[in-house]
Amino acid sequence: MGSAAVGGPRPHLYFPAMSFFSPPSASVASTLGPKIAVLCHTGAGGSGVVATELGLKVADAGHEVHFVGTAMPFRLTGHQGLRGPYFHQVGGFAYALFEQPFPELSAANTLSEVILEHGVDLTHAHYAIPHASAALHARSITGKTRVLTTLHGTDVTLVGTEPAFQHTTRHAIERSDHVTAVSHSLAAETREVFGVDRDIEVIHNFVDSDRFRRIPDPGVRARFAHPEEALIVHVSNFRPIKRVEDVVQVFARIASEIPARLLMIGDGPERARAFELARELGVIGRTQFLGSFPDVQTVLGISDLFLLTSSHESFGLAALEAMSCEVPVVASNAGGIPEVVQHGVNGFLSDVGDVDDMAHHALKILRDQETYQQMGQAARRTAVEQFHPRLIVPQYLAAYRRLAEQSASTF
Repeated sequence: MGSAAVGGPRPHLYFPAMSFFSPPSASVASTLGPKIAVLCHTGAGGSGVVATELGLKVADAGHEVHFVGTAMPFRLTGHQGLRGPYFHQVGGFAYALFEQPFPELSAANTLSEVILEHGVDLTHAHYAIPHASAALHARSITGKTRVLTTLHGTDVTLVGTEPAFQHTTRHAIERSDHVTAVSHSLAAETREVFGVDRDIEVIHNFVDSDRFRRIPDPGVRARFAHPEEALIVHVSNFRPIKRVEDVVQVFARIASEIPARLLMIGDGPERARAFELARELGVIGRTQFLGSFPDVQTVLGISDLFLLTSSHESFGLAALEAMSCEVPVVASNAGGIPEVVQHGVNGFLSDVGDVDDMAHHALKILRDQETYQQMGQAARRTAVEQFHPRLIVPQYLAAYRRLAEQSASTF
């Protein structure tokens, strides 16, 4: 099969004869530690972002990293390097007898090829279904890889509780060689939902605080807001769980009190409803829907407040990225968010759906310059002192080493 260094040819255009775009074969001895395959979602959602950022950091640490997916992961594009990380595209197959595609089987097949061809020691599956299941299938086929599964949230709280997937999700969790979760809240919820008593290591998400930082240039900010206007931002995949209509409701209350603008970054099924609500509430002229904006750190770096109104969040990575840019957060008191946002310190927490309370907290921050500065500085400290890659990535590397030292499971 073909493979390409990230930043080389587009995923569907392979040039296997051009060996300088291909990783070394399994016969080439590796002195840099375990070779790692990564299975993840490829869009702009939190699990895909975490998986991609972690894979890049692991590659920077000297490991050979192979991403396996249906498309190039969102934040992987443009990261060049003849030493990788590498990307392997999962192929599809259409056959009249099959009413639905089989992403798990296709991923397992491609992953098996990568394991056998490149001597992958460990597969890191981000999300239980289909990625952990695909990794377990590939492990059974090859007998040559260990499987680390990271639970990100909706793979447990949404997909995992769906009757059609509950048993397969439990199996993926129980049969993985090691399981991590991105928050204590998610680890506890996983044990409760599935009744598993296995160890689940909590490794929080991280943020690159060198890239996500305040941008003081008023010229950049002027692209989106006038100097006297507060610039408020929301970033998500616009799924129902994000309650993006609440974001618009909160903003409408803020905008009725002070000059303000709202930036809605991302895309998804609830975008149209949020757009229509902004029109109904008379704030569409002060609201911009930017879609899947690739340069999100620039927008966060010039913003004044981040809104996160989700009914459930396993962690709240987008909020953490905002905090790294010295942006206070007003969020729902749900899931793992309190492990990131400290009420009254670097932001405020409100009950899910309480848009009046959220607006009250937002105005408290935006009207009081001292509160705004103190919370913004505290938000930055939290990001740097608790969630910096230098603190989080070594925890994954230690887990990789432990698993690589173990022999393959008996199947």
